[in-house]
Amino acid sequence: MWWVYAILSALFASLTAIFAKIGVTNINTNLATGIRTMVVLIVLWGIILVKGEAKGIYFLSKQNVVFLFISGIATGLSWLFYFKALQLGNVSQVAAIDKLSVALTIVLATIFLNEALTLKTAIGAGLIIMGTLVMIIK
Repeated sequence: MWWVYAILSALFASLTAIFAKIGVTNINTNLATGIRTMVVLIVLWGIILVKGEAKGIYFLSKQNVVFLFISGIATGLSWLFYFKALQLGNVSQVAAIDKLSVALTIVLATIFLNEALTLKTAIGAGLIIMGTLVMIIK
């Protein structure tokens, strides 16, 4: 079942890129990112409240809070750079290069989380890296 969510994530990420490319036309990308972030905030907290999941906030550990905070900073920076790239480049190239994050995540998960790096995963990451280079090199 996890793969259904992953495919839905990919679908909505794709739509995000298309809608964002149109949305950043002739405006400051930081402002665009701020607007997008507010929408995400409202939608997510709406879902959390409707589903009654807010009570889980009382069970957060210090580690949960620290790493979610750091993750939020990384997400914000990712979105700022992504919107600027979308404004300056072709959405098909920007979205493809953005997926380099998959290969970087594999490497970082191996280093920091001690996740096993299988041959299949290493080959997949290598292909993503090569694909990224193909998209960048003129």
